[in-house]
Amino acid sequence: MDTKQLAKVMKALSHPNRLELYLEIAKKQETSYQAENDECYVSDIMSCLNIGAPTISHHLKELTNADLIVTERRGKFVIARINQETMQQVKQALGIKTE
Repeated sequence: MDTKQLAKVMKALSHPNRLELYLEIAKKQETSYQAENDECYVSDIMSCLNIGAPTISHHLKELTNADLIVTERRGKFVIARINQETMQQVKQALGIKTE
């Protein structure tokens, strides 16, 4: 990962609402993954956060543009997942060892 991409990732996570949204997606995904279903519905996240739908949509777009998450539309629902490849690259760029 080059420094330009790393800066884009850090900028995306520097906004408190985006960071909170990202962490909530990660938490929901981890909980779902343990149940062998890694889907995280954005509507579930919206009910946990005190942020309106247009704001959530904007922040999802920013997180997607930074390759931090991947979104998928299923009918009227939006599903978000953490982009594991990007997270591995960020950890490697920052020198964070993974298990």
